[in-house]
Amino acid sequence: MTDLEFLDRAEHLLQTVEESCDRVNEETDADIDSQRSGGMVTLTFRNRSQLVLNMQRPLHELWLAARSGGYHFKWDGAAWQDTKGQGELLAILQRETAAQAGVTIGFNNTPGN
Repeated sequence: MTDLEFLDRAEHLLQTVEESCDRVNEETDADIDSQRSGGMVTLTFRNRSQLVLNMQRPLHELWLAARSGGYHFKWDGAAWQDTKGQGELLAILQRETAAQAGVTIGFNNTPGN
């Protein structure tokens, strides 16, 4: 994967996360604060816990920090997969947001994510 391909895919994913949180806030009382700073999105939940998803450009990876631990994801040609075999990024993100926010967020898994 080239640097440009990585940036396009990673940007698309970060935007998907932000838009999904905005949608959930409009449809429920989840009150998820989504803040973007460059290549990083921080989700802060009502209980003040956080999830942090950020780009690791030199490694072409996305990293997720959650209460359950840290995850590193690489694009496998079809999806962002955990480098230690823990699963696909959006599935893990959905599980972690449900655990911390008390509401399930259906992240839009469109091509390019």
